[in-house]
Amino acid sequence: MANLFDPANAPPHSPLEIVVGDFIQWKRSDLVADYPLATHSAEYVSRISKGGSIEIRIAAVESGGTYLFAVESTVTANYEAGVYHWQLEVTETATGNRIVVERGEFEVIVDLDQNHADPRTHSEIMLDKIETILEGKADSDVSNYSIAGRSLTKMTFDELLVARDQYRREVILMRQKLRVKSGKPSGTTVKVRFN
Repeated sequence: MANLFDPANAPPHSPLEIVVGDFIQWKRSDLVADYPLATHSAEYVSRISKGGSIEIRIAAVESGGTYLFAVESTVTANYEAGVYHWQLEVTETATGNRIVVERGEFEVIVDLDQNHADPRTHSEIMLDKIETILEGKADSDVSNYSIAGRSLTKMTFDELLVARDQYRREVILMRQKLRVKSGKPSGTTVKVRFN
């Protein structure tokens, strides 16, 4: 593995995952032919998918004749975990005109070095919660409460099963992707032997 602190070894694409507190950098030499460094600038603009005003902006600098995007550890330490949607904007310096040349997404992942960091994904958290509710459902099968004029309606057993199955599929898919990413088989191959 190459030294990823060295800009010469920066990957040629934006990251799919960012660990909170990690230094990240990547380069985009593929942009230089159409958008020369002397007359253009480039910036990634990202927004967290759950809505709100959380935005990440990463502007490029010129390095070795290419666009280099770099973010210090002290900056990513403040990133909120979640899925972000990004767009790569190129601006023509002389006119200030801007165009979006690419879109994508990345995920900010918790740093396991931090106290109380929960490494589970949203799907894993929800699956655990639903399974806990299902375990206790036999003990308290009341679906509606009304106290002092306020009411609460809980999900039915069938609704919980549907939600559990959906989150279970998401967790399985995520784990298959992680296995493939780490060079292991996905576990979805069915082996058959005929006699």
